[in-house]
Amino acid sequence: MEILRDPIWNNIRLDPLALGLLESPVLQRLRYVRQLGLAFLVYPGATHSRFEHALGAYHLAGIALRLLDERGALHGIARDEPQVVRAAALLHDVGHYPFSHALEEIGVTHHEEVAHPLLTTGSIAQLLDQSLGAGAAERVFALVTGRSASPLQGLISGSLDLDKVEYLKRDAVMCGVPYGEIDVDRLINSLVIVPHPDHGALTIGVHEKGLSALESLLFAKYQMFRNVYWHHAVRSATAMYKRLVAIALDCGAVSAPAVSRFTDEGLLIHLDTPALPAVARTMLDGLRSRHLHKRAYECPAATLGDDIGEWIASDYPLTRRVEDALAAELGLAPGALLLDYPIKTQMLGLDLPMQRRDGRIEQLTAAGWEGDINLPRLSDELYRSARRLRVFTANRTPVPEQRILAVLRRDADDVRDQLASGVSMLG
Repeated sequence: MEILRDPIWNNIRLDPLALGLLESPVLQRLRYVRQLGLAFLVYPGATHSRFEHALGAYHLAGIALRLLDERGALHGIARDEPQVVRAAALLHDVGHYPFSHALEEIGVTHHEEVAHPLLTTGSIAQLLDQSLGAGAAERVFALVTGRSASPLQGLISGSLDLDKVEYLKRDAVMCGVPYGEIDVDRLINSLVIVPHPDHGALTIGVHEKGLSALESLLFAKYQMFRNVYWHHAVRSATAMYKRLVAIALDCGAVSAPAVSRFTDEGLLIHLDTPALPAVARTMLDGLRSRHLHKRAYECPAATLGDDIGEWIASDYPLTRRVEDALAAELGLAPGALLLDYPIKTQMLGLDLPMQRRDGRIEQLTAAGWEGDINLPRLSDELYRSARRLRVFTANRTPVPEQRILAVLRRDADDVRDQLASGVSMLG
């Protein structure tokens, strides 16, 4: 057993399997993939890596499993299941692209699917199967992707997985902001294994005594999205990075399968070639010198209304065409106007069983027990407040806000028809 020192969790104890996995090139790559992508351009301390986060998730999984075991909650669960879960916690991010989640917004394969060959073939699969038995690698992959039937699935992927607890705490500390305060000890101590109220299968839930700790997680996530993850300058840099890589993919400067094997700086160096198109060169140079596009328009999701502008988040090829059409009509160069609307996701998907103090199990959803605060409904409202549709332009170029908004309010089919007809987008 080895011990690593960590600035967030202090001592992290590593068993022989974890040590072996950490030596693999797949996990070592995560040392050079930043946890928060381009957020370091806003928060200089946000240079921590996916490697550190993986160690933290592994550590929290160990704590949760020991507490559950002490209470006898693991009785009847396969003896090797806790080890499989800890391995999944350590390996859950191995498929991540350079600069975090940004590239998934342009339509490349999701990082969890990229992880499949990394986990189920090669040295990692061999080590897992040798240490934990045949089929262990596939069991780890099932946990990472949320497809496992294990009662412990919720520790790795679910409404209250340890990944969220770890990254919120670490990200807040490394960014130097006071927004990630979570009652981690109370939350983990409140985890239970209970029969699901709908189908009866054993699953991870939370005891009623952990409600206040659950609220702390919800508010921390809201504050981090509002102030860090979806900060306007972070989203501007992300929009520029997406356009850079999309152009590089189009012109063959890099292939989609190859992108996932790069580190952050490795990808930028690879793309820095004379053959890079001018638009992409502008983006690359802008990211390196922190010459970012500026906000020309911004509107909260709560003000826009449901389903308005969702094509910006879900159809990146269409978004690129609209960006270039709008730029041309405003006399701007291609790439000088960028649209951004973060992919729709729940702020905190609260859909998990809660054990009442009298032993009853109820589902904590908007349609179920509300508690003192309707957490699921509150989660949705906070999310709609934090999410913002933005238009970024180079060199602070202004845009006609009402005319731009009129375009963004159209649905995807109407926008495609207008582009095909050649009619002015702003007319």
